[in-house]
Amino acid sequence: MTDTPARLLNLLSLLQTPREWPGSELAQRLDVSPRTIRRDIDRLRDLGYPVEASKGAIGGYRLVAGTAMPPLLLDDEEAVAIAVGLRAGAGHAIEGVEEASVRALAKLEQVLPSRLRRRVSTLQAATMPLTRGDGATIDARTLTVIASAVTGTERLRFGYRSGDGTETRRQVEPYRLVSTGRRWYLVAYDRGREDWRTFRVDRVSDPVATGARFTPRELPTGDAAQYMVRSMARMQPRLEVDVSFAAPAGFVAARLPAYLGAPEPTGPGSCRLRTTSHDSLEWLALRLALVDCEFTVHGPVQLTDYLNDLGARLTRAAAATTPEQTTGHGKAGGQR
Repeated sequence: MTDTPARLLNLLSLLQTPREWPGSELAQRLDVSPRTIRRDIDRLRDLGYPVEASKGAIGGYRLVAGTAMPPLLLDDEEAVAIAVGLRAGAGHAIEGVEEASVRALAKLEQVLPSRLRRRVSTLQAATMPLTRGDGATIDARTLTVIASAVTGTERLRFGYRSGDGTETRRQVEPYRLVSTGRRWYLVAYDRGREDWRTFRVDRVSDPVATGARFTPRELPTGDAAQYMVRSMARMQPRLEVDVSFAAPAGFVAARLPAYLGAPEPTGPGSCRLRTTSHDSLEWLALRLALVDCEFTVHGPVQLTDYLNDLGARLTRAAAATTPEQTTGHGKAGGQR
């Protein structure tokens, strides 16, 4: 192999396998002399790749962790596996890694050959994740198109369905994608409305990057997350929540969304949560019930009223269960 750049790429691909390579084996694989391998190793080191050498009869070369992430060379199977995994992660709001997953997926899908892109789409269509059901599922392609437009400062066109079902077409200057842990939102300047807007990504359809570049505008708050919180606050009523739990603070905190804050201990087996929420009454009531312990709502009154109505409905539903239904419980739909 006389093409030095191609040979270096092949050498780097071999070294990214987690093993130590004897110089003679590398020379045989690349059809060059051991001296050429030594020179190529020096070239990789000059480019910043941390290649470690061990001496002796069974010594060799291996790529070790350095100060920066080197470009990865993936074979077809590895590329498909990573793309499928990133799509699965990006399609749901996974707290802590969601934005990085979308950025990585956008970069990977940009360079995937068409044959591999079809394989990824086929695998994605043939599988269905088991989710908690407390967040909207997003088409990974929608996220990657939006993320690419944000990164490339490219105008975006898409269909949008509002909360009341109204369908509109929008052309925007995308600013940032924001994840709340349950949903994805796009913060963008709406050219038709001549103002900033937040869009729920699960209501976006057929996003298309127009190719027209734009100079990013200055966001009113200077931070996309803050702007989105203020925007949501205008749409949802502000609830001052005060709840006591008959369980330790750690137990309760592990079963509530982090954005609600941490409950304060009031005893060895009790705690109290005072927080501000812009969630709906229905969502808040469900989250409190899922903590799975006794609790008392001190406020707001809207929440206590809703819990009373919900409790009455659940009691009526349980009372309507017939003896036959109780006896047959667990027989249908069981696993074999």
